[in-house]
Amino acid sequence: MNWRDYIASDPAIMFGKPVIKGTRIPVDLVLEKLGNGETIPQLVASYPHVTEEGLYACLLFASETIKNEVVYAHAG
Repeated sequence: MNWRDYIASDPAIMFGKPVIKGTRIPVDLVLEKLGNGETIPQLVASYPHVTEEGLYACLLFASETIKNEVVYAHAG
């Protein structure tokens, strides 16, 4: 799956935040809901115009976004 088929960023929609194409549902909202324990079927039920593929694309987008991020550990 190519997340680019499902995720868009347009300055006129949600101030350019990445959203599921054709919606105003931002990727970060989907990630937050999944992180808080909601399931893909629950999200599809809550947002019937969103597909499972669109939701999985949010995960792929997030993965690719942080894949090359450099994290510096600091001694605490």
